[in-house]
Amino acid sequence: MSRRSLSLDDGLYQYLVDHSLREHPAQQALREATATHAHSSMQISPEQGQFMALLVKLTGARRAIEIGVFTGYSALTVALALPNDGRLLACDISDEYTRTAKPYWQQAGVAHKIDLQLAPALSTLDAQLAAGAAGQYDFAFIDADKTSYDAYYECCLRLLRPGGLIAIDNTLWSGSVALPAKDADTAALQQLNAKLHHDERVDLSLLPVGDGLTLARKR
Repeated sequence: MSRRSLSLDDGLYQYLVDHSLREHPAQQALREATATHAHSSMQISPEQGQFMALLVKLTGARRAIEIGVFTGYSALTVALALPNDGRLLACDISDEYTRTAKPYWQQAGVAHKIDLQLAPALSTLDAQLAAGAAGQYDFAFIDADKTSYDAYYECCLRLLRPGGLIAIDNTLWSGSVALPAKDADTAALQQLNAKLHHDERVDLSLLPVGDGLTLARKR
């Protein structure tokens, strides 16, 4: 037995994938297509995606938000976990990156669930709030520019219903958050982690999944 999280070497990681991962063919195809991308490291791992899909189903989510779409693997994963009438508001600014996603969304039969908004995410979220959508969402995933994470978090917290869940990616930042900050991204993540630790508006868990995944449940 261990009192701390287990480290994964390549062999144990492959065992995890071989004995847990269940991907739709479109997920696997999109993941393989993204593997050759210059910024492929921006994509979440498949086991993190599967964990998030389970959370979506456990919370009974019907309306979800994603901030930071990249080539669309996480959006595809969340959309597959939503019911047929569920909807994902997907926020990104790159037509180039998100253009890759669309054929795979179509292949998986979930394109009708995904509302892709190509605009600064804060503008999209503010528009939702102005339209009276506060408290109308169930799940949010934040995986975009780190210096805006706190602003995204605050908007998502307003848009989620009580009991809704926010998942925040990269909160361990390859270990940099445990060292003196040398750049704005690291400083922003350190500040957000410290804030969340004491935020009584949420129930909290920071998990060593992927590059660090924080789960914040709105009270």
